[in-house]
Amino acid sequence: MTTAMRASRLAGGDRRIRVSFEFFPPATEEMEKTLWESIERLKPLAPDFVSVTYGAGGSTRERTHATVKRILAQTPLTPAAHLTCVAATRAEIDAIVDSYAQAGVRHIVALRGDPPQGPGARFVPHPQGYRNAADLVAGIRRRGDFEITVSAYPEKHPDSPTVEADIDMLKAKVDAGAKRAITQFFFENDLYFRYLDRVRARGIDIPVVPGILPVQNFKAMTGFAARCGASVPAWLAERFQGLDDDPATRKLIAAAVAAEQVVDLVDRGVTTFHFYTMNRADLVYAICHLLGLRPALPEAA
Repeated sequence: MTTAMRASRLAGGDRRIRVSFEFFPPATEEMEKTLWESIERLKPLAPDFVSVTYGAGGSTRERTHATVKRILAQTPLTPAAHLTCVAATRAEIDAIVDSYAQAGVRHIVALRGDPPQGPGARFVPHPQGYRNAADLVAGIRRRGDFEITVSAYPEKHPDSPTVEADIDMLKAKVDAGAKRAITQFFFENDLYFRYLDRVRARGIDIPVVPGILPVQNFKAMTGFAARCGASVPAWLAERFQGLDDDPATRKLIAAAVAAEQVVDLVDRGVTTFHFYTMNRADLVYAICHLLGLRPALPEAA
């Protein structure tokens, strides 16, 4: 029996697969249409939650808030709003947290965030702001009873001097009140499991959910990976070699790569996944189908 068949049987058997989806707020009318088509496509899979990102330096603050509020108002989905501590005072961030609470949001993804100059620029806390993600988590906890998710980095955050220092920061975020971590995307599953071993050895016992990025655009992905410190293995580059002008084949290869990754993770005991959708549903929907997820059938009258 093949690995894919084994994993499919497991996913459809005793273990329930849980998923969450990440979207980013649209900047144009066309992007908004694509976003909502994707939300409608993925909505029947009943994710645990859907998160909405927050641009560098808070650049998408209003669009993030508007998208979260629309998800709350027009869908049965549970939204999680991203929030960073870049270029804002504590009072400004606290006001945003309070506004989310008033809108009915009870889940926040707390991140340090990238400086306004973008990844690679030196992060400098606002003089009256939160110092880092752990400080932000503590601030959110003081504002109310929120579920707080944070980030984790199997290959360490680019600004961290070592993996151990990075895990120390994760521990600080957990001690401040974080209840879940979602990893940066990765393509070698051994990276995730080695990291998980080190996290558990450090006494961190919250769920550490693998973040999965289906490769919609290989060239764009490599640039993103370079900025966030994620490695792109040679075998992956070889898979997409020569396909720059062949979108149909690229899509097939992307589906195969992501399917192999999640099937291996399921075979090794993982049952919860967070998908970076890039606001497109097709590959994510196909992978979820492979994992055994099906749209809920309407109840009989």
